[in-house]
Parts: sequence; structure tokens; C-alpha cells
Amino acid sequence: MITADLLALLTNMPVCMLNKGIREAGHKKDEFTSARFLGMTNAGLFCYMVTFTVEGGTDSGKVFVKYDYNTNSVTVDY
Repeated sequence: MITADLLALLTNMPVCMLNKGIREAGHKKDEFTSARFLGMTNAGLFCYMVTFTVEGGTDSGKVFVKYDYNTNSVTVDY
């Protein structure tokens, strides 16, 4: 079961947590400047729209947060 508190965190993750998670996934140089929760995928992943700085401005993309019930852990990836 996902508790109300855990659901609140998974749908409102601060950008610093997403940055930490994406680095742990092996993307060492990636850094997001903002993040906004979009919704859940059909596969049960939490989807965020993130923005990041690129040469000449900013760009955006999606990252996906997976909660593993068995290990009580969270992973972040593209």
C-alpha cells in the first residue's frame, strides 16, 4: 500500500531529489532547474516535466519516478 504521506512525496518531489535520483541512475552531469508532476503512466510510474539549462537557454523533458514496493525504494530515469 502507498500511504498518503508517501503519495504526497511521490507527486511533489522537489527538484533536488530528482537531481539526486537521476545522478544515482548514472547521469552524473544532468541537473534540472525545475520540475512539475504531470501524472502517472499506464505502467504506474510517476511522470515529471523537468527543465534544464542548455547552451543558449533552457530545454525540457520528462523523467519517470518508480517506487518499488518490495524494497521500499525510489529510482529516477528517463
